[in-house]
Amino acid sequence: MLEDDKIFIGASRNPDDSINKGEYLDLKFGNRHGLVTGATGTGKTVTLQVLAEGFARAGVPVFAADIKGDLSGIAARGEPKDFLTKRAEQIGFTDYEFDQFPVIFWDLFGEKGHRVRTTVAEMGPLLLARLMDASEPQEGVINIAFKIADKAGLPLLDLKDFTALLNYMGENASELSSQFGLISKASVGSIQRALLVLEQQGAEHFFGEPALKISDIMRTSNNGYGQISVLAADKLMMNPRLYATFLLWLLSELFEELPEVGDPDKPKLVFFFDEAHLLFNDAPKVLTERVEQVVRLIRSKGVGVYFVTQNPLDVPETVLAQLGNRLQHALRAYSPREQKAVKTAADTFRPNPAFDCATVITNLGTGEALVSTLEAKGAPSIVERTLIRPPSGRVGPVSDAERQQIMDRSPVLGVYDEDVDRESAFEMLAARARKAADSEAAKRAQEEAPQEGNTTSGWTLPGFGGGDDDQPTRGQSRGRSGYQRETVVEAAMKSVARTVATQVGRALVRGILGSLKR
Repeated sequence: MLEDDKIFIGASRNPDDSINKGEYLDLKFGNRHGLVTGATGTGKTVTLQVLAEGFARAGVPVFAADIKGDLSGIAARGEPKDFLTKRAEQIGFTDYEFDQFPVIFWDLFGEKGHRVRTTVAEMGPLLLARLMDASEPQEGVINIAFKIADKAGLPLLDLKDFTALLNYMGENASELSSQFGLISKASVGSIQRALLVLEQQGAEHFFGEPALKISDIMRTSNNGYGQISVLAADKLMMNPRLYATFLLWLLSELFEELPEVGDPDKPKLVFFFDEAHLLFNDAPKVLTERVEQVVRLIRSKGVGVYFVTQNPLDVPETVLAQLGNRLQHALRAYSPREQKAVKTAADTFRPNPAFDCATVITNLGTGEALVSTLEAKGAPSIVERTLIRPPSGRVGPVSDAERQQIMDRSPVLGVYDEDVDRESAFEMLAARARKAADSEAAKRAQEEAPQEGNTTSGWTLPGFGGGDDDQPTRGQSRGRSGYQRETVVEAAMKSVARTVATQVGRALVRGILGSLKR
């Protein structure tokens, strides 16, 4: 039943339960995105595994989050089990064989996979504000912080860099407000408290270097299979907002870095977004609009995005309209919202005159789904009641020992496992502060007359003066000796500005979600 350039999903059946025909997903429409939905326990994870195996076997790299740990079994060869062989016989799958697939395990915490990191600068202000659940005034302050860091050439790599910059902004709020708009000390304080909460939830593991390279999740193995990147997300799900923000960041990185390829014969990468409702829950309108834009445009980069969730209502209509391949497992219809979800799901399919979708959805068995994929000319196929094929890899998790063996022979072994803490905003400010403190101690002994002040021009910030350290700027009040002592932070920022003078005023390019383009 296997066909070239197609992924075998399963076999549809007639109203009398006899087998009708094989159901396939055409690889050339794999980048037209998809949706896998269904209630808990209906077989979504196995369906996800079947799709991932199909893409990998065709040489397409896959990235998927493993919420419960069950998906890790895709790295091990499948084992004969009664329910698997029975399903294969039931659908006439005579080509059924067990197989194992090349897998790279990833983990934000570095416990069940290689560490995954990005920098604060690459995350961008929009996603960072989403991660902190920032209010509108707080989001404005975060945007100003990134603007200052970009202009002053201050590398924002981890949370302590961002905290140091916020400290500076709080101490110079009045001066900075005149240039960038209101910077409330209360908003700065709220953001600092939110950063502490993020640290307690483990977000500090996510920010830093070395940052993940997109090329490392787009590998193919020696046997021509696409590499499957499996993100261990069981612990990560304790902080759903971090989980959703990380996957959205990764999606935006793919969008920004990959070139336009139009409609290739098969996708360059397939991205599975499990528990997709977490992405849209309480999301501000601007973020939902950006997600819609990324999903709509990333197709031409050769990337297919497949949302996996329990309820089709979890995905906004504007995003739902972009998802061409649909696999709908059983839904329950006990509450009014569940009844609405059933009707919504039924109405999105191209009707099949042989049965009523709304009725069938509530009666589907485990491992059974309504399937509609794109066929000739990109039109959706008539929906079919389909028995999902058994996967070739193991159904269920790998053991800790097996996981470690796979990691020990990983192609990225040693690349991401150790932190790199190079000089960044925090270290630069600390070093300059020490130097400024030593300079202040020497100046206290001086009782010299004030020198002539020079006027400066161009772009300035508090502590980023363009003149010599010993020359006060216009409007500065002088004591009896004519010298007004500057604060340690001001001296540090001034010294930093001279160090990165060639970068001041340079416009840094940020992408559609505010992330810094590499």
